[in-house]
Amino acid sequence: MIQTPLTAVLVVLSVGTCAAYDPLAAIVPGSSLELTVSDADRQREIPLRVYLPSAREAAPVVLFSHGLGGSKEGSAFLGRHWAGRGYVSVFLQHPGSDDGAWRDVPVGQRLESLRGAASLQNFLLRVQDVRAVLDQLGVWHAAAGHPLAGRLDLSKVGMSGHSFGAITTQAVSGQSTGRAGQRFTDPRIKAAIPMSQSPPGRGSVEEAFGSVKIPWLLMTGTKDTAIVADFTPESRAKVFPALPEGGKYELVLWNAEHSAFTERPLPGDKEPRNPNHHRAILALSTAFWDAYLKSDATAKAWLNSDDVRSVLEPADGWKRK
Repeated sequence: MIQTPLTAVLVVLSVGTCAAYDPLAAIVPGSSLELTVSDADRQREIPLRVYLPSAREAAPVVLFSHGLGGSKEGSAFLGRHWAGRGYVSVFLQHPGSDDGAWRDVPVGQRLESLRGAASLQNFLLRVQDVRAVLDQLGVWHAAAGHPLAGRLDLSKVGMSGHSFGAITTQAVSGQSTGRAGQRFTDPRIKAAIPMSQSPPGRGSVEEAFGSVKIPWLLMTGTKDTAIVADFTPESRAKVFPALPEGGKYELVLWNAEHSAFTERPLPGDKEPRNPNHHRAILALSTAFWDAYLKSDATAKAWLNSDDVRSVLEPADGWKRK
């Protein structure tokens, strides 16, 4: 390409802008609070932990759905970092598929209890929990004197989750479910990060994911298996090729097990934990939210450049389309 003075300037600006972006830059610590959504129609209480930015103006909102047997306390490293980077991070707890499914159960019966909690009924409850929480956030945002009054930009909502939380995330963010193409998509969600994504239980991956309209970032590992379900790294790898082009990404962390997205090991773990896994997860998730919730052109340029490799290890996989 022949460089004119104008194209030379544009190249310099592009390189400089991308190089200046750092999704791991020092964050401003915020605060957290405990809240509960009371869904009267379902007679259901949904506990929340909300991580708040230090600034008090309205900020984009990211919801996080825990895995089977988890709680709102899980994966706090994500909530703290996202809040420090300017997102109100709302961590949901789903009764029925939370830590109540194993905590008071005899050790020898816990696996069976968890398998029972991974039910269609609890999946449907989770999907409805997301809708109920978003509805209530709108009420709290408008309620004078509430801790969240005026602090939520609900035109910029992201959804994320791990394992069963990824299944929840996929369902409310564009996946078609069931043979009839049933959808649970919530149009308020503008971008999604399923961690340990899963193929559909029935039907083809093309039918399930071929019409996803919003940006998705998939995150998994080369040893991402789950002892409760039959999902394997090979089955998880089927999701990305089925997604349509445009704002779609996949991170595959080398040697990462299912617990890589949590802060504690899980039963069946065999590999030592790799600190760079969390570093990569934080960097890429932050850049993705910045690009697609804050419309930050610098973040999007970084995400679509080779600079992403600076936070990854050589064997980590990274795809975009």
